[in-house]
Amino acid sequence: MSKNSPIADVVMHPVRLRIIQQLGTRQVTTADLRAAMPDVPQATLYRHVAALVEADILAVVEERRVRGAIERTFTLGGRMAHVDQAELREMSEQELRQSFLTFIAHLGETFDRASTSDADGDYRDFLGFGEVQLHVTTADLSEIQARLSELLAPYLSATGPEHRTVTFATALIPEPPRRA
Repeated sequence: MSKNSPIADVVMHPVRLRIIQQLGTRQVTTADLRAAMPDVPQATLYRHVAALVEADILAVVEERRVRGAIERTFTLGGRMAHVDQAELREMSEQELRQSFLTFIAHLGETFDRASTSDADGDYRDFLGFGEVQLHVTTADLSEIQARLSELLAPYLSATGPEHRTVTFATALIPEPPRRA
């Protein structure tokens, strides 16, 4: 996979989505990734990290020698892990369905990990999900997205030990046009 590959081809894999989620807005080492994803074989993890680096989804920000090996530290790269509208339009119906199902599966896996590994039992204090139907124009939706980005911007970086990381997922699914 090269930097010219569509982002969806690169990130729409469960292991790669988990790697991207581990980074969020922070920096992680390969050792951090191995510790956070013990169910993924090391060779598989490294192969997916390499694909993400090659596609500029991850960037290497530091390399240091640890016991004779090179330990790399990663952050999200220049392309970021987001499928934009142009790429969504280029997908076939099958690719679009597969990408959405991968997203939903990853969200379910994130939920499962949170609900089964919360030692102090307070994850429900942070948990919420729901669905609401909005009645918008294209301009309205554009404004909502811009204001939501502005609202969330201060919370995209961890600033102290009292902060807890939560996953905030969105899905915009337009209803099909109504037939007369």
